[in-house]
Amino acid sequence: MPELPEVETVRRGLNRLVAGATIDHVEVFYPKMVTPDRDEFTAELIGRQIERIDRRGKYLLFRFSGDLTMVSHLRMEGKYDVQAEGSPITKHTHVVFHLKDDRELRYTDTRKFGRMRLVPTGQEAAEMPSLAKMGPEPTEEALTLAYMQTIFGKSHKVVKPFLLDQSRIAGLGNIYADEVLWLSKINPLTPADELTKAQLATLRRNIIEEMALAIQGHGTTVHSFSTAFGEAGQFQNHLHVYGREGEPCERCGTEIEKIKVAQRGTHFCPKCQPLPAAALEAFDRD
Repeated sequence: MPELPEVETVRRGLNRLVAGATIDHVEVFYPKMVTPDRDEFTAELIGRQIERIDRRGKYLLFRFSGDLTMVSHLRMEGKYDVQAEGSPITKHTHVVFHLKDDRELRYTDTRKFGRMRLVPTGQEAAEMPSLAKMGPEPTEEALTLAYMQTIFGKSHKVVKPFLLDQSRIAGLGNIYADEVLWLSKINPLTPADELTKAQLATLRRNIIEEMALAIQGHGTTVHSFSTAFGEAGQFQNHLHVYGREGEPCERCGTEIEKIKVAQRGTHFCPKCQPLPAAALEAFDRD
C-alpha cells in the first residue's frame, strides 16, 4: 500500500500535471469505486476546474471549483496518470476524467480497492470518520514530543502496530515503521508505554526525517508503485531493513530477521533492536 511519501509524491506530480485543468466529462467503469452513485458523481464534476490537489495522511484531496472536494484513497494498487485524449484504455482503468485540453486523467487499479468520494470542501472530516480521527502529520510542527509522550504512555500495545494506527500518527505504513524503528534501535515488540522519553525523542526525530527523505526520493517502489509521471520511486535504494531479511545489518553485521507482528511482515536487527528484559519476560509468560 502506498504510504505517506508515495502519496505525497503523487500529489506533487498531479499538481504539476492537472492543476488548473477543467473537467469536460467523467467516465466511471467500476461504479463501486465512487460515492455518490455513478450518475451523480459524473454530473457533479462536469465543468469544474481542478484548483489543486492536497493530502491528508494517505488520502489525496482533489479541490474542485465550487467548493467541492474529491477524497481519494489509492489503497493497495491505485495509480493516477495523464494520457492524451483517445489513448487506448487498459482493462484496469476504472475512472477517466476527460479534460477540456484534450487530455485524460486516468485512475487504474488492478485490485479495485481504491475509492473516491465527493464531499463539500471543508466537510471532509465531518463526512469521513477516518479523516476525523486521523493523527498529526509527521512534521516538526505537528508531531510534538509532548503529544507522543501522551499517546504512547496510554497504550501497552506493542510499538509496531501502534505506529501503523493512523489515529496515532498519520501516514506511516509497514515499510517506514520498520525503518524508523531500526533507525531508533527499538524492537518492534516493545510495548508503547515502556518507551522512555529519550527513546520517544529519537523515534520522533527519525519519523520526521525519514518521511522527508523518502519524499525527496519520490517514494519507495517495492511492488508496483509509480509516480503520476509513470516513474518508479527511488527510495527503495535507501532502505536499511525492510525487505532485507537474511542480509547483514548495516550497523553491526547481524543477520536481519523477519517476523510476523500483528499479521504484518516485520524486519529488524536482533542485536541492534533487542527486546527489553521486562517485555521479554511478559511475552514468555504469554
